[in-house]
Amino acid sequence: MMSDQARKILIAFLGAILTAATLSLIGCLNQEKVTPRSTKIIPSSSPTIRVAVTDSGLGGLSVVAHLVQRLNKEKPYREVEVIFFNALFSSQGGYNSLPQREDKIQIFSSALESLALKYQPDLILIGCNTLSVLFPDTTFAHRSQIPVVGIVESGMKLLGETLRQHPEAWVIIFGTPTTISEGTYQEELIRQGFLPERIIAQACPELELYIERGFDREETEWLIQGYVEEALQKLPDKEAPLVASLNCTHYSYALPFWKKALAESGHNLLSLLNPNEKMIEFLFPLRFKDRFPSCQVKVKVVSMIPLSQEVIHSISRALSPISRETAKALENYELVPNLFEWQKYLIDSGTE
Repeated sequence: MMSDQARKILIAFLGAILTAATLSLIGCLNQEKVTPRSTKIIPSSSPTIRVAVTDSGLGGLSVVAHLVQRLNKEKPYREVEVIFFNALFSSQGGYNSLPQREDKIQIFSSALESLALKYQPDLILIGCNTLSVLFPDTTFAHRSQIPVVGIVESGMKLLGETLRQHPEAWVIIFGTPTTISEGTYQEELIRQGFLPERIIAQACPELELYIERGFDREETEWLIQGYVEEALQKLPDKEAPLVASLNCTHYSYALPFWKKALAESGHNLLSLLNPNEKMIEFLFPLRFKDRFPSCQVKVKVVSMIPLSQEVIHSISRALSPISRETAKALENYELVPNLFEWQKYLIDSGTE
């Protein structure tokens, strides 16, 4: 008679085979459906381009920094203007603090309308998971002709590629309360054939605020460790192979803390995923490499919320090793009062 331990091993083995087969079959049948939108956008052959990156805070500046770094290295355009548009509407609380989903959607749509009108970008990158999951339901998404790429698309592609390599793995999705409650990642993984009982969604309330105030402070490390421990408690045992995904652009600033917390847990970590760099890959096709002898890059940061020196100092230090130009743009950010309308939406809904 088979022992309990042997039965468990056999069940896990058969589950891994079934998951791998399902992922492979669904990938073949639905390849077009799961193709990220960003891969369908053909980079402009124009020698100049204006790219806007937006976020509900300063996490998206990580995307800007990696973009600027690669532009300087690969020189695919002669001139590039990069505008970081802070879509945060209040220093008293952001999108995750709003109880009504419709309020979040309307305010973000208003921010996008203002971004398009004031800065007329050729492309908009949503360097924010929270806003990316809200974007499809905005009015802007249905009527604007400007190409828009959200980071969720890149995050899902990265997750899909990794889990096809490790179909036996469990996955932990770390994100803001809105990203987790929307369920976009969880639903797409299930649609691709990943077993729902192997998906752990861990919300990390206020973590992005701690990271902005001090990405390398002890209290940020403690908070990350707490969220990691909370998520790992949902795993069946330490032998379960694990893939962890950081689905908030802020989280990459504190990457060493994530690595440390996961390493010290003793769990079998197969991969720690960070989609911040992946979302810009489509802008660098091989045929564009060294297309020009140099690339002149201008970076601008705009916000209607005053940024404290504490936050500027923290994020600037995190950005400097990647792109000093981006760090300087933050240090010299442009304060634009009434950058976009938002209060009327809260009044109309009775939230305020």
